[in-house]
Amino acid sequence: MSHTATHEDHSAEVKKEVTKVTIILSVLTIIELILGFYMMGIEAAGTRLLIKGTIVILMLAKAFYIVAYFMHLKHEVKNLIMTVCVPLCIFFWFITAFLIDGNSFRNLRNTYDPHFKEQSTIKVEAKEAKHEEKEAKESKEEKKEGLKLDAPRTTD
Repeated sequence: MSHTATHEDHSAEVKKEVTKVTIILSVLTIIELILGFYMMGIEAAGTRLLIKGTIVILMLAKAFYIVAYFMHLKHEVKNLIMTVCVPLCIFFWFITAFLIDGNSFRNLRNTYDPHFKEQSTIKVEAKEAKHEEKEAKESKEEKKEGLKLDAPRTTD
């Protein structure tokens, strides 16, 4: 009989814990939605960035609760938790570092190489005008050479 009572107590604790986590996740989701809809009407870039940062922090808190309770990592040993969390943090750090490095390289190419100009910044009309000028110059040179060849030769 004591085994049944213990099982019922444990079941009640689990239900209470799941209800608590569900309410916390629901509240965090509602706060995120309110901030998202509030942000749509704001024009100031700094305020929008602050709200976006807050939403990301709330999303990370929700991810923690989901992983801790529904994937049962809350009750696991610290070593197992570190085996999951540390590689995940390193993975996010690598992605962030590669994105920042790639973006800075794209911006620094124009700074250090004065002859380099990105293809997206060259106007098509300017290219066509240069091409037409080059063709006109070449045709003039060809005509001059043609006149030199057609000129009568003098013999000594």
